[in-house]
Amino acid sequence: MTAFAAPTTEMAVSDAVRAANAQHTALRIIAGGTRGGIGRPSFDVERLDISGVTGITRYEPGALTLEAKAGTPIAEIEAALDAENQMLAFEPMDHRAVMGTQGTPTIGGVVACNVSGPRRFISGACRDFLLGVRFVDGQGRVIKNGGRVMKNVTGLDLTKLVCGSFGTLGVLTQVALKVLPRPERSATLQFQDVTEAEAVGIFCKAVSTPFEVNGAAWQNGTAMLRVEGLDTQVSYRLGALQKRFQGAHPSVLEGEAHRDLWTGIRDICAFAQTEDTIWKVSLRPTAAPAFIAAVQARFNASAVLDQGGGVVWLAVPSAVSDQAAVVRGLVPAGNGHATLIRGSTDLRLAVPVFHPQHPRLAQIAAGLRAQFDPNGILNPGLMAA
Repeated sequence: MTAFAAPTTEMAVSDAVRAANAQHTALRIIAGGTRGGIGRPSFDVERLDISGVTGITRYEPGALTLEAKAGTPIAEIEAALDAENQMLAFEPMDHRAVMGTQGTPTIGGVVACNVSGPRRFISGACRDFLLGVRFVDGQGRVIKNGGRVMKNVTGLDLTKLVCGSFGTLGVLTQVALKVLPRPERSATLQFQDVTEAEAVGIFCKAVSTPFEVNGAAWQNGTAMLRVEGLDTQVSYRLGALQKRFQGAHPSVLEGEAHRDLWTGIRDICAFAQTEDTIWKVSLRPTAAPAFIAAVQARFNASAVLDQGGGVVWLAVPSAVSDQAAVVRGLVPAGNGHATLIRGSTDLRLAVPVFHPQHPRLAQIAAGLRAQFDPNGILNPGLMAA
């Protein structure tokens, strides 16, 4: 892939996109390059590198808001937040381990892909913390939407539309986010030797309590519940949950081991050293055990449950040729979807990377792309052939 431009300002991004549009040159938008293997491969594209559009432009800890340019590294943002004992509550996944990439994750990539982690099922996804965006559409126009305050309701909310569009509607140049205080204490209850079905039962029971469980995952036969808050709150919640599940004798994990555990769950480190194809399947938590059993009846797949069982990470041997049809065929119709996160180039060319949409939804999506990018130069084919 040849380089088209490496702008360092929003105006330079606009100029580059205008030039590409005039030349009908298709662009692949990159910054940190950590998620390059996600999406359908494209070959007749040139690289638009926005990693130089970087820097935190405004951070107001008292207002719980932060603005940053799209190429700003997540590490830089987290360092600024750490200094004020705050955090990105949607817990964005770092794809480097599982994708085998280097580079540096950026806030623009997180927003473009709506990257979220284990807290999503309680706290919300990246798009739920997004207050405003600036982006350049496929004609080079600079578009601003939203603001930097939490009660901004002016005009059509394009922030939710752009978030998760994988750069197919515009090139993000700046984002404004809501941040939250970092909890004083965090701990995990671990339940050993439980099945997927037993784990989902634990999750359903735990999240229906008033004890604010904000992490619920299962891997390698162990179910995990995370609680956070003030020190006294966590002590009370742990005690109350242990009493609720006293027959299961859960153990408590805290400190560095606890943090490493949830980082590993967030980043799916259990599959990082494999060569398997990796799928992310979203469905009703109570449907997850039957879905996993049905998949494993067809081929030797490994699974990790996250977000209370609403997300199933599947590792399938790459040699299984019909895995896309099997996995998607077993997802309950209209009640879930399966996304190919890591797979060979041949597989990503042969099957849709994203779950096929209903024809009416596909028509709406195509219409939106036609409005924002009439010539189809921004990440063409990445989300659909």
